[in-house]
Amino acid sequence: MRFSGVSAVVFACMAMAGCSSSSGLGDLLAQARPPSKETTSSVTRPNSPVPEATIPSVAVSEAPLQRTEPQEVLAWAGPVPQASVPQATTMGMPIPAEKPLAMLAPPQPMARATRGQRSRIYSRQFRDAKPINFGRASPRALAVHGVDVSRWQGDIDWPKLRTQGANFAYIKATDGGDHLDPMFRTNWRGAQEAGLKRGAYHFFYWCRTAGEQADWFIRNVPREPNALPPVIDVEYNGESSCKRRLSPEKIREKMQVFMDKLERHYGQRPIIYTAPDFYRDNLQGAFLNYPFWLRAVAEHPSKVYPGRKWVFWQYSGSGLSHGVAGKVDLNVFHGSEEQWHDWADARSS
Repeated sequence: MRFSGVSAVVFACMAMAGCSSSSGLGDLLAQARPPSKETTSSVTRPNSPVPEATIPSVAVSEAPLQRTEPQEVLAWAGPVPQASVPQATTMGMPIPAEKPLAMLAPPQPMARATRGQRSRIYSRQFRDAKPINFGRASPRALAVHGVDVSRWQGDIDWPKLRTQGANFAYIKATDGGDHLDPMFRTNWRGAQEAGLKRGAYHFFYWCRTAGEQADWFIRNVPREPNALPPVIDVEYNGESSCKRRLSPEKIREKMQVFMDKLERHYGQRPIIYTAPDFYRDNLQGAFLNYPFWLRAVAEHPSKVYPGRKWVFWQYSGSGLSHGVAGKVDLNVFHGSEEQWHDWADARSS
């Protein structure tokens, strides 16, 4: 629902439980777009209610950032090249307490596993409740497939799911600053025991500070040497209690604070997951040296996100597989089997 006039906008902010007191009028007056229909099945709630698992959060302040945009690199090409740290100038604004991590020299590349230690890659055996003909650009042409899951997939038979072609899994861990997915620890352990490469993702909540959300993720997701890079899921969810629509500049600022904290803690540059309309409105041309995970369930990412390099492609939200009751999101790595091993091994100790 939209209101006309400044007074209506202010009234809406006052009535909104999730709106923070630091909201600028520019953010509130930003033109609202309808929420994306490109939500994942991991986010979409089923018809039957599921109890929430809420844990108190720790308040953390969020510092403003100043940064320049780095140069683009191949999405899967390993550690980000070193960048020099520019001299800090005030330009009339306070200098942040911490420089954005993207502008600092990255850690030394981690040791790679030997070829004999590399895990087996299972071919894709998934089915799809709503199959799409991608033509010659079909994800079937790529070698390494995987899934992303959350509480909505219930109890998962991980060994069976792996044999169906789930060579990696991204597992819902947190959203906002106080919610932990009740199946995260079970799924985290089960995926590892079944031999899948796995990583954790955070659903970003626009009515909470980025610093609080980063600390909440770090508090709940272990720092393990064999884990895939953490993921920040940025999109608008129509079912969320937070109805704020921030300016693109404010969105990118909050994302940078969150991603810098995670990179500093886990030693890996986070991956950005997003959907078409959110990307179009807020991320096009931004974060050129960050890896992306793109949702495109009707066309190839090159058509939906022209010019954007990517590591993972989420090509279906209606996948069917032995080992999972109901639907599951299907994903594929952008590269060959050899490139997958090189990319994943570079992130292992």
